[in-house]
This record gives sequence, C-alpha cells and structure tokens, in this order.
Amino acid sequence: MRSFSALVQTKALVNGAWIDASNKETFAVSNPANGQVIGHVPNMTVDDAQDAIKAAKQAYESKEWRSLTAKDRSNLLKKWHKLIEANTQEIAEIMTAESGKPINEAKGEVVYGNAFIEWFAEEARRIYGEIVPSSTPNREIIVMKQPIGVAALITPWNFPLAMITRKAGAALAAGCTVIVKPSEDTPLTALAVAKLAEEAGIPKGVINVITTNKAAPIGQLFCKSPDVRGISFTGSTQVGKLLFRDSADGIKRVCLELGGNAPFIVFDSANVAKAVDGAMASKFRNCGQTCVSANRFFVQEGVYDKFVSQLKQRVEALKIGDGNSCDVQIGPLINKMQFDKVSGFVEDARSKDANIVVGGKALKELGPLFYAPTIVTDVPPTSQLYTEEVFGPVVSIIKFKDEEEAVQKANDTQRGLAGYFYSENLQQVFRVAKRMEVGMVGVNEGIISAPEAPFGGVKESGVGREGSHHGIDDYVDIKYICMGNLKYD
Repeated sequence: MRSFSALVQTKALVNGAWIDASNKETFAVSNPANGQVIGHVPNMTVDDAQDAIKAAKQAYESKEWRSLTAKDRSNLLKKWHKLIEANTQEIAEIMTAESGKPINEAKGEVVYGNAFIEWFAEEARRIYGEIVPSSTPNREIIVMKQPIGVAALITPWNFPLAMITRKAGAALAAGCTVIVKPSEDTPLTALAVAKLAEEAGIPKGVINVITTNKAAPIGQLFCKSPDVRGISFTGSTQVGKLLFRDSADGIKRVCLELGGNAPFIVFDSANVAKAVDGAMASKFRNCGQTCVSANRFFVQEGVYDKFVSQLKQRVEALKIGDGNSCDVQIGPLINKMQFDKVSGFVEDARSKDANIVVGGKALKELGPLFYAPTIVTDVPPTSQLYTEEVFGPVVSIIKFKDEEEAVQKANDTQRGLAGYFYSENLQQVFRVAKRMEVGMVGVNEGIISAPEAPFGGVKESGVGREGSHHGIDDYVDIKYICMGNLKYD
C-alpha cells in the first residue's frame, strides 16, 4: 500500500510523459471543507491540448495499439481494474481532499467507478458483428464494428473517478484512444487513476490527461479538431448544448449526459418507511450534488404528513462535517458558485412563501461552503427549486391529489434524466413507469446506477447511453462489407 502523496501527481499526462504546461502556469486545487490548498497542477493551454490530440491519434494508428486483440485490450483493462482496487483507500483520500466527499462515500465511488472498468474489460470481447443472409446468390453481407478513433472525454467534479472510468473503459474496450479533461475542481483523482493506467501497461498516448481551469477554448478545440472523432461530456445542459453545436460541423459522435430535474413521487399505496429510505439515499448522497438526485418530491395527500415527519427526523440526524471523519454523512458544497446557487434557490422559495421545515441556512461554523440539509414544503411552481436543478442538500416537497396530477407535474420540465416513485400497486407501477418522461426510472428504489444498466436521459438531459453493453455504441462505427461473386457451386 502506498501513501496518499505517492499517488498525487503534479503534472499532466501526454503521450506517456508527465509534463508541465507549455507556459509553465499552474493552478491550485483546494479542499472545499477548509479551503486549504492540497496541490497544484498544470494549467494547460490549447497548444498543449493539441499535442494531446496528436499523441492520441498517433497511438490509435500505432501498430502497438491497433494490433491488440479484443482479449489483449480486455487484459489491460483487468490489470487497471486490479490496480485501482489495490489503491482504493489512497484514491478515496485524494477524492475526499479535493471534493469534500465523505470518506466512506469516496471509497464507495472507487468501488462503483472501478466496476465500469471490470464491466468493459468483459464487454471488450463481446463487440459482435453480424453475418446477414443475402437476397442475392453468391453474395455475403458482413457487418462489423470498428473503433471511431480518438475520443475526448470531458468529466465533472461530482464523481471524479466514476465519470472517467465509465467513459474511458468503454472507449478503450472498443479500441479507441482518449484525451481526458477533468474538472478543474478535482483533477488529482483523474491524474491518480491515469498513473495506475500507466502502471497497468496501457501504451503511451492511449490515455492522455489535460488539466486546466480554462476549459472553454480546449472544449472548442475538441469539437473543431478533425482528429477527434467523438466527444463524451457529463455536465450542465447549457455547456452540453454548446459542445453539441460546436461539434456539428465535423459531424462528430457525441454522447451527452446532462442535467436533470428528477421527480420523486410517493403514492398513497407506498411503503412510507422505504420511501423515506430511498429519499435519503437519492437526495443526500454527495451532499445532493448528483445528476440523478431527486429534485422535486411529489407526495400524495394520504401519506403527506407521515412522509414529511419521518423525513424531517432523518434529515435532522445527519452528521455534517469534514469528510475525513468516518461518521460524517454530509460534506461541503464543492465551491462558492455552487454554495451561492443553493442558498439563492432557498431564499427565492422563502420569498415566495414556501415553508422551511428544517435547515435553510449556511453552517459557517463548519466552514464557508457548508449548507444545512434542508426541507422546504409548499414550494410554488414559480420558484427556482421547482423549475431548476438545485444540485444541493435541499428537499422540495409538493402535495398532490391523484396519479394524473403527479405524472403531469413530474413531466412538466424540459429535463428527463431520472425519475423515482414509490408504490405497492402493481398496476400503478407499470402505468407510471411507462408514462414518466425520463431515461431511467427507480421504482421503490433510490439508487439506480449500475455498470450493467444503460445510463442516460431524454429531452434536454442528453443523448447516448453510458454503461451496459450500449455504452460501447458511441465508440464504434458500423461497417458493412459486401462480398460478391462468390463461387459456392
């Protein structure tokens, strides 16, 4: 077992070399729990990113990479998986230090994120083609899948390991090479995982990591470069639209996992205790900073008071503090911008006569980025808590009368990533699951993501799917080969 510091990298990875930015600039990475600087990384430029693209293209075209069989790529991914597994504690400590995520959650993310490497190590050998019966004599129709080439992976801060492995695992399994641009808030986790990929024997240039706090021009380069054939982005809908637009000229393969506004419906037929468990898991994981976090809670009249009462007890019992403590359940928000957004949404609701049941305030005694877990009821439909994704530890509860009203309100948004509902009525379960306009539905379950399942949304929550066997699709082209004039007689 190595120490925390042994996995902390202070340079970016391009073409197998750990390098500084060409202009020698760096930027600081801070712990959101206490503001302490925990490291500095290169502030890479557009020219540096271009070098990474060049390295990825050369690696993709190299005999060393292209000659590998699916089994060879699978074995490399398995080695990477084992190294991540062996360094779980060290990676989790880095993650907690730069994201504020409680250490137990960080360990859970390492296990969860690493499961995608394991999954795609197995999927590498199952990227099947087809032989299609031809309507013409002496002809065979062969369909094969081939890697698209270089893929740029732009990842967020809320799951700094899992969002890389979910993308890179699929890309490498397919035979692509990648450039990873992690969030400026959490680059150290990305660099640590890249270091382990290097130790696993993945050839130089196959994985490149560009760190920067000037993301826009580098993102634009990825979209405009003819050498980048695919873009995979997890982040806000606003940025996703820009990337989608900028990628249009090159007709790139684009996979976007964007913002949500997830409904969480509790019907009268629900097991309320289980619904409260699911609400706590869905809402307060990572301090509410997850794209599939429940955002709008619709609770039917018959169980409303019981649900709110039980949820209030659970929220008041949450342990808040520095993520390094094993008993802490809620850490800080990631940065001041996010803190201002969350507090601003709550104040907007308060000004519109919403009821603050618990919380609704900053916890300055813990640190500048801590916000109390909050429950707000009587949330008006004009409030930001209702119409936008809060991305914080705030439960917004709306009472409803019947199923038709609940489904209508749940679908009354341009976002459609995840949705949840609790019901013990089997007929209702099938009706509502089909009618919810989302890409993923949790029925009597608050945690839904798994390597085996396709992750993605509808409407403005994105295009494409990650995880599952569908996760390979964005990294392969389908080629049809017509074999004619064959002599079988």
